[in-house]
Amino acid sequence: MNHLPEPVRVVQLPDGRHVYAENAPATYAGPQVVHQHIHQAAPDRTVQRIALGSGVGAGAVAAGVYFGPLLIGALTAIAANIAFLAFLALVLGWGVHTVVKSVGSPEAGAAVKNVRKTRRRR
Repeated sequence: MNHLPEPVRVVQLPDGRHVYAENAPATYAGPQVVHQHIHQAAPDRTVQRIALGSGVGAGAVAAGVYFGPLLIGALTAIAANIAFLAFLALVLGWGVHTVVKSVGSPEAGAAVKNVRKTRRRR
């Protein structure tokens, strides 16, 4: 059972006017149904169109469209800089460790041996 009312049909008269089918003149040749196509918004603009529909101004939407990718680019650049600085700190730390280890004096070697012996006794 269909409890919905019959859809209202709109027809176009030969002179270009649109009228409801029930109000069409008797001399009318035949129904010319007007199709109304509703298209979905493109995926990248859907949020902006929803925002415009909810009352957000076009300036705010334009700012989101412009500054959104700009913000992503800035955050990516910051993350790349931090990763590079971490790698640089690691390399410099390894270099300092290697130099200190190779330049160490005999007294330093003896101190290391004493510490090792002390740790083994415990």
